[in-house]
Amino acid sequence: MSETRDQAATRRRWITLAEIVAVAGVLIGALTLWTGWSDRREAREAASAAAADTARDQARLDITGTVQDGGDAILLADARHDIRDVRFRFPSALKVAARQPAGDPAIEANWIAAPMLKLTDGGADERTGRLPVLATIRYWDGDREREASAIYDVVWRTEGRMLQGRVFKLQGLKLRQRGGDAAALDRVWQRP
Repeated sequence: MSETRDQAATRRRWITLAEIVAVAGVLIGALTLWTGWSDRREAREAASAAAADTARDQARLDITGTVQDGGDAILLADARHDIRDVRFRFPSALKVAARQPAGDPAIEANWIAAPMLKLTDGGADERTGRLPVLATIRYWDGDREREASAIYDVVWRTEGRMLQGRVFKLQGLKLRQRGGDAAALDRVWQRP
């Protein structure tokens, strides 16, 4: 039996099982290729974000204050960075000029002792409190010089002495807020 012309045309129009498997294989291959490309792109983006986070964390300044000379000064330091210089600004109500120490980055009690003793005069001899200070710090992050500002609370105390009046001492340093300017410093200042 031979096939008629119409039967042969109909047979050629039907898709064979082999053709279906081939088309499915092409679709699966394309889907696998796209999935692999998408996964690599997401992995690159995640690695890039992690590297940026690490770089930002390493560039961030984490100042610690160490009390020196029995409370006469607080020495500033950062474990990861070399501090180039520091400029301290005090609340305008104190009428203390901004200071930029030439040597070690430190806050000295004698800069603020007279105005703070005057503000706390008339009360108890033994008092404690916090004085907000704006510190603008220039430091080295590897080979790059950076600058950061923050408002720190200088923890202080006054003590009475038998014949010599009261004395002003520094006790510590605490971060109040990252960033800031003179206006923000004056807003957080509270008279003791």
